Amino acid sequence: MKKIFHYLSWPVLAGVVIGLTINQQHSNSEQSNTKPQPVFVEAAQADSTPKLSGPYSYSSAVKQASPAVVNIYTSKIIEQRAHPLLQDPSFRQFFGYNGVPRQQRLQSSLGSGVIVSTDGYVLTNNHVITGADEIKVALKDGRETIAQVVGTDPETDLAVLRIQLPDLPVITIAPSDGIEVGDVVLAIGNPFGVGQTVTMGIVSATGRDQLGINTFEDFIQTDAAINPGNSGGALINPRGELLGINTAIFSKSGGSQGIGFAIPSNLSRQIMIDIIREGSVVRGWLGVEVQELTPALASSFGYREERGILIAGLLRNGPAHLAGMQPGDIIVKVEGEQIISGRSTMNRIAQKRPGEKIKITVYRSGQEITLEAEVGRRPTPPQS
Repeated sequence: MKKIFHYLSWPVLAGVVIGLTINQQHSNSEQSNTKPQPVFVEAAQADSTPKLSGPYSYSSAVKQASPAVVNIYTSKIIEQRAHPLLQDPSFRQFFGYNGVPRQQRLQSSLGSGVIVSTDGYVLTNNHVITGADEIKVALKDGRETIAQVVGTDPETDLAVLRIQLPDLPVITIAPSDGIEVGDVVLAIGNPFGVGQTVTMGIVSATGRDQLGINTFEDFIQTDAAINPGNSGGALINPRGELLGINTAIFSKSGGSQGIGFAIPSNLSRQIMIDIIREGSVVRGWLGVEVQELTPALASSFGYREERGILIAGLLRNGPAHLAGMQPGDIIVKVEGEQIISGRSTMNRIAQKRPGEKIKITVYRSGQEITLEAEVGRRPTPPQS
């Protein structure tokens, strides 16, 4: 029986092997007749990819600019009120006081500045040095000296100091009207008094105004870290040239939150020149009191647009009055350009030099009238 099974098993096994072979060949044949599905892979070509530009280090820019950035230390003597009992004559007589003792304390603060001239002129913020009895300037090379105030402009928060030292490092001033959002910038200053510090960021915006920081505003906004003590320091480009004077931060905590503001170099330079040459800043002026136009105000005057500023008052025989403007007129255009905001319009007028002509279009009684005024010189505001 075993022998019979042995003889029968071989033919069966051979048949199975042959069947499997035929089946495999048939399967391969079907696969060879089926077209492969295409696979799409999107890959960038190396030669067509935009090449990254810009340095991997900004040390050369810092080496060029940082020697001209100084630390400013100010001190102020504060008179403290004596205890009320010391004001009583009988109390003073009983304890042998012949007079009311005067108590004083020294208040110190710090900031930064930028040397912009070999003659020793230093640009900084007005709020850094206002009210100071003594101003000390410390250079990066270790030298220190007392600075004299040449002049200040509280309306833009700028001040010009002068120091007397030989071989002063000077920063190169670049025109700020060519900067664009996204440009790399570096801020150099003395935050929190830790010493000269460099931070990097980009230009976040230009022409910022209506912030309520200064009377005249045209800020460069940056996310380069600016902290207390950076005020008056330099905002530079990757070539080490001055683009602006760091002035303020927007912060709820008191520290940097990526929103800092700098006064553009073009404005800073012009103000410095006016202070040095004229003793004060020369600004254009029309002698008008203006008010922002609201929809309700516009409707009351029959004006259907929302852009414009209302003339609320006029100085008698001032430039605007002599040009024929009247209270209740709505200024809609300056030099043919539509009004954006009252503050930007006043900034534009202030940039005019006294004696220049300016065309103002006003809306009055249902029609637009274009008047020409001769710009006057804005009176210097009283020092606070």
